[in-house]
Amino acid sequence: MSVAEQMAVIKRGAVEILIEKELEAKLEKSLKTGVPLRIKAGFDPTAPDLHLGHTVLIHKLRQFQQLGHEVNFLIGDFTGMIGDPTGKSETRKVLTREDVLKNAETYKEQVFKILDPDKTKVVFNSSWLNDLGCGGLIALASKYTVARMLERDDFHKRFSSQQPISIHEFLYPLVQGYDSVALKSDVELGGTDQKFNLLVGRELQREWGQEPQCVLTMPLLEGLDGVNKMSKSLGNYIGINEPGDEIFGKVMSISDELMVRYYELLSDMPLPELEKLKQGLADNSLHPMETKKALGRELVGRFHGAAAARDAEENFVKRFRDNQIPDDMPQISHCLADGTLLLARAMSEAGLTKSNGEARRSIDQGGVKLNGEKISNPNLELDAAGEYIVQIGRRRFGRIIVSA
Repeated sequence: MSVAEQMAVIKRGAVEILIEKELEAKLEKSLKTGVPLRIKAGFDPTAPDLHLGHTVLIHKLRQFQQLGHEVNFLIGDFTGMIGDPTGKSETRKVLTREDVLKNAETYKEQVFKILDPDKTKVVFNSSWLNDLGCGGLIALASKYTVARMLERDDFHKRFSSQQPISIHEFLYPLVQGYDSVALKSDVELGGTDQKFNLLVGRELQREWGQEPQCVLTMPLLEGLDGVNKMSKSLGNYIGINEPGDEIFGKVMSISDELMVRYYELLSDMPLPELEKLKQGLADNSLHPMETKKALGRELVGRFHGAAAARDAEENFVKRFRDNQIPDDMPQISHCLADGTLLLARAMSEAGLTKSNGEARRSIDQGGVKLNGEKISNPNLELDAAGEYIVQIGRRRFGRIIVSA
């Protein structure tokens, strides 16, 4: 592709490119020399599972791969133990080495559902940061001032409100920036909340006599509510390891406006077709429901395969258009001789939620029905024998059999 054609792909969904003319010059040089650009994105393995919000950056990395460039998927096994202070109003809990390595292994498994493994270098920043040593870390810290650090919005707010800032939190942007030095990266990707850290990388590369990387920021993907950033803690997420039926059903629950945004940030649909889709929705020549189904098929197919995508669509139509409760669902049994059963606990044990706390939040938010009736008491106990069908949202069902 020409530089202009590559830039059109790179800009898709992006918020900002710093500096755009520098990136065009890098692409021009790459075309002339045949040497691909080194593209970097870092992910701290702070949780075991990825959701669609994480994949916005990974999908952009894939686009760079398709343009012929080299992708460094950086797992922050060192920085993950520091804890990224971005957006935090208080110091984060530091993860153990064991937690970080365990989560890192799951990341490696999940990212290749999107990235081409033959064109991806998975790198761990401990491989150079461990060797930096105390002297190297002090030398690195000398490259930036406290005043510059306090220009960062979250640090500035915490300092102004007299909230504590630990010294190790100042090290995070520096070691992230040093990753770019170690990898000699040409382009680094990150969310809009990472802009300060990404620019530190440019400054440190200059200090080490390297050509500074370009920075590309991507938006923070809204969750199913269409308002808040996708987050497991808010329960508005789509996990890439969730069953196909769950992914498809959640996609079908999003608004038409959010569907277009998901297409732009997550779909492989070519740009000309995406423009036709937007126009078709605007002039009502395309039906939003069918367009949403196509998105659901694409995402389920990406993470579970084409057969799972077809099954998920068929199950959705059967279950929700025809108002049928599925025959196959998670089931648990409980004997009242052991005492009453907390509904939230039953939901968790059936695998409908990750924890009792998540079950309670789902009930609090009005998203749970018991035998077809919406419930609001997060501490509801089942104290009578019988069969109970619990439903979360429109997609998740479970059967609870209580015996006397």
